[in-house]
Amino acid sequence: MIGRIDDEIGFMSKALNLHAQRQQLLAGNIANADTPNYKAVDIDFSKALQASMGAVGQVALNTTSPRHMQAQGGNPAGAKTQYRQPSQPSIDGNTVDMDVERTQFIDNAIRYQFALDRVSGEFKDMQLALKGQ
Repeated sequence: MIGRIDDEIGFMSKALNLHAQRQQLLAGNIANADTPNYKAVDIDFSKALQASMGAVGQVALNTTSPRHMQAQGGNPAGAKTQYRQPSQPSIDGNTVDMDVERTQFIDNAIRYQFALDRVSGEFKDMQLALKGQ
């Protein structure tokens, strides 16, 4: 029984971390909607979650130049960021589509809240079981 609860909470913890990381990426996209040549980024949540469930150790960042600095703990969940493909290119090179970003931001926030409620429910159930109710 304890193993199942531990697995459930561990899974939800990793999901919460990924949702939080994704929320930061989406917020960054929205904040840079008017920045010329900004490229919108996101993660493939299901692939990242699968990778985090079996991942051990640090995940290295891909760099495009030898002058890039290595990240120091900026990607705790190990999710690989990907550039979002624009549905309509803009003249200034910015790939942020505000409709897509807002939709993804709200969807991710709802999923984060669901995962948080689920973890909270697990703890409430354990508390009731310990009280003998």
